[in-house]
Amino acid sequence: MKFQLKLIDSAALKRLTILAIIIVSLLVFGWSLMVWMPGESYRQALPPLSASEIELKDRLQRDVETLATKIGRRNSGNYSNLVAAKDFLSQELATAGYTVKEQKYTVDGKTFSNLEVEIPGSSLAEQILVIGGHYDSAFTSLGANDNGTGAAAVLSLARSFVGTKPLRTIRFVEFTNEEPPFFWTKNMGSVVYAQAAKQRGDKIVGMFSLETLGYFSDKANTQKYPPPLSLLYPTQGNFIGFISNIDSRELLRNTVRSFRAQAKFPSEGVALPSMIQGVGWSDHWSFWQQGYQAVMITDTAPFRYPYYHTMDDSIDKIDFDKLARVTSGISKVISDFIGLQE
Repeated sequence: MKFQLKLIDSAALKRLTILAIIIVSLLVFGWSLMVWMPGESYRQALPPLSASEIELKDRLQRDVETLATKIGRRNSGNYSNLVAAKDFLSQELATAGYTVKEQKYTVDGKTFSNLEVEIPGSSLAEQILVIGGHYDSAFTSLGANDNGTGAAAVLSLARSFVGTKPLRTIRFVEFTNEEPPFFWTKNMGSVVYAQAAKQRGDKIVGMFSLETLGYFSDKANTQKYPPPLSLLYPTQGNFIGFISNIDSRELLRNTVRSFRAQAKFPSEGVALPSMIQGVGWSDHWSFWQQGYQAVMITDTAPFRYPYYHTMDDSIDKIDFDKLARVTSGISKVISDFIGLQE
């Protein structure tokens, strides 16, 4: 009887061992597939802003102030303000030296516009990098952080690359109608843009969606996550996030590697299934639908920002010092990706 019990215990132990090996293997596989990122997040005190970063900070603040304070709520329900935001961005891009392409489409008798400027590449011209952010705001919000910061960052980045000679083609796009009621519908501005690009056969090799970039806190428990990510990432909302779906993880890792090598600012990255809450909550989602690789760069919006989609999303909530650092880091990532001729 004792011998039989030992056999049973031995068989049970063997099954438990196999189960443990399977679980550990799945955890290791999941970690390597989704969580592991190259390089290390910057953890030291932030250095003083450089002269160019101070200038960038001032430009970003002026542009967000125009969008969120002077213009304010800008969407289909505040249509004249949406047009004013479009006109402002178009004029600024033209003043920087670009020929602005306006992709117009009509919904319920109203005309909406995506704005695109392009710097053609040379030896790799057929390969296209898109840098985009939406300029509309939620109906209930002034939209300083969401997404005045993203729209202003796209504008500043476009200005900074004027006169450069990239190997790959680069496009800067200001999207309309990201917010409800157009979110994840055929009339979302980035959906209209990505579908047209696919129909033309554009070879978009990467897309960066700049979404809600300007709110940071060093306090504990200021950062939330969809479960179970809270077990893996810091509780202080002081980092910039890089997020993709599983199919875009190569682009994500190259982006994080470049940012961490050159930008002295905390960063976290993760590649997740697109059905997880928050993963597809911006214009990068539209490019995933067309089979393009895309990454969202964000302060994580409602998972950190207490004023998300409210009238308190105003310019005084934005940390323009850190927004400038992030935008400067993104500029260096873009330079790495497109390759610049001397």
